[in-house]
Amino acid sequence: MQSDEDQEACMKLTRLSGTCYDGTCPTLYRSETGTLVVQGRILATSDVTPPEGEALVEIAPELEADLLKQING
Repeated sequence: MQSDEDQEACMKLTRLSGTCYDGTCPTLYRSETGTLVVQGRILATSDVTPPEGEALVEIAPELEADLLKQING
């Protein structure tokens, strides 16, 4: 488990998938530690309550399609 100090450090992300580059579109990144990071709309309400420090993020269908297209060539 990471300490609060580790979580506050700026993590380098590499863009893997997404259809635009202006920072407002759903995007999938690989972090410098090898984890995947998704950018999407945070769900304000749902029937699931995530633990403190986490959020539920909606992944747009076009991000999934773009990623599958890259994987399948």
